Amino acid sequence: MQKKVIAVAVFFAALLVFLTHLGARATATPVFTYASEEKCVYLTFDDGPSTVVTNRILDTLKKENVKATFFIVSDRAKSRKETLLRIAEEGHTVGIHSATHRYSEIYASLQSLLQDVTACADFIHSVTGITPRVYRFPGGGFHRAKETQFLKEKGYQIVEWNASCRDEEIVNATPQRLFEETVATALGKNRVVLLMHDSAPHKATADALPLIISYFREQDFSFCSF
Repeated sequence: MQKKVIAVAVFFAALLVFLTHLGARATATPVFTYASEEKCVYLTFDDGPSTVVTNRILDTLKKENVKATFFIVSDRAKSRKETLLRIAEEGHTVGIHSATHRYSEIYASLQSLLQDVTACADFIHSVTGITPRVYRFPGGGFHRAKETQFLKEKGYQIVEWNASCRDEEIVNATPQRLFEETVATALGKNRVVLLMHDSAPHKATADALPLIISYFREQDFSFCSF
């Protein structure tokens, strides 16, 4: 009889521990992730700043009261400090893309990568006073697990994309085509990180931006920045 009582007591004690652990898992603060239910679009621009295109994009963003994220190539920004400063002063996120955008040099080694990132970050800080912590790999980092882990350990947030207006891929694309590609690649996603470019050849991207913003507003998306 005593053995049965002990066995029952042990069973209920184990059950209590299990339920307590389950409750703790249910109520614990989760690791930060992007909300999957909230409809949120991140407008991101690579390879700038340029004088004409970036400023036209900034004009549209200001008019529409939308914040975006700009991934800067610092060698191109050295003659466009006023535009870089405007990006920061108008409340957009300034991210690191590269100092040189020369793949063979950037990816020669982890140390070469870090030197490139640091050079771009230092330049951004010297102009804007901002210490940038978000980074996008030149050419994309989807298959760069080693480099991604290395930069994360250095404190950088790596930003990829899951939608694109394809302004680097489609030659002489019209603004309407860029808009259509945006819609097609963003379809079915609640969290959209949209890749665009604001370097000098991308005037059509600046022209497409009002259409893109209008579309996401109609679809009840919030506009987010990193």
